[in-house]
Amino acid sequence: MERVEVGFPSGGQKCAGWLYLPAGPPKPRPIVVMGHGLGANREMGLDRFARRFAAAGMGVLAFDYRHFGNSDGDPRQMVNIARQREDWTAAIAYARTLRGFDATRIALWGTSLGGGHVLAVGPDDAYIAAVVAQAPFVSGVSSALAKGPISLVKVATLAIMDAVFGRIFGKPVQVRLAGRKRATAMSTGAGIPSGFGRLAEESPAYRPKIPARVGIPLFFDRPGRYAKELKMPVLYTLCDKDSVTPVKPALRVAGKTKHAQVKRYPAGHFDIFFDDLFEQVVYDQTEFLTSILRP
Repeated sequence: MERVEVGFPSGGQKCAGWLYLPAGPPKPRPIVVMGHGLGANREMGLDRFARRFAAAGMGVLAFDYRHFGNSDGDPRQMVNIARQREDWTAAIAYARTLRGFDATRIALWGTSLGGGHVLAVGPDDAYIAAVVAQAPFVSGVSSALAKGPISLVKVATLAIMDAVFGRIFGKPVQVRLAGRKRATAMSTGAGIPSGFGRLAEESPAYRPKIPARVGIPLFFDRPGRYAKELKMPVLYTLCDKDSVTPVKPALRVAGKTKHAQVKRYPAGHFDIFFDDLFEQVVYDQTEFLTSILRP
């Protein structure tokens, strides 16, 4: 397996990515396009999954959204839902231009907010062969309520301040990405600071805060509503102890998906990136992908 640095255009700017080239004789291979969650970049745990997929004979394109990692975009750390979905579309288009890969055997893999993105962009492309939605963000309201009223009010206050004063003065009001229960942070709960922290340690490019204004569009976003339009097989990888993207709304979304498979784990939102749980999750996901893409 070889990993090379690549880039592709999106919205007049450049997204940076890693392209994983599987070993073996040259032939058209399937390819998995991977994107991360809220405030994260490809250095934060994606490499472990990508290497396993590549070892199974699949190519992988893992990319950074604009404003994050090594991709273009100012101000840094800005989360724009529409732009990130444009980045997904651009990544898929780029994957189709790569020599040695089969344009009809492209799978999407997204985690957390990225898991919501793949549900939203999947129906727009009839040639996507499979989707993996890991701990997917399916409803802004559900995720907001899971925070509890104290944390929700704190974050909402910062979001309104940033939407008004951040735009006026050109300096965003920022909010932390991870915090304990009741903290002023986008993702809160037991194990969230430690889990996010373990991923953050893997990335020199990671920054712990984002502009708070994203809380407003996130609250109203419902990528789960697109699930009924997905015609390809979809694997939902769900965490029963998830305090960021609760499992019950995700199960309802999976129930509306035509060709859904569901795998559940006794884990929190970030636990599946590590240790024995990671081994089980990546095994299940690789089995799903290879059964459909047939490397």
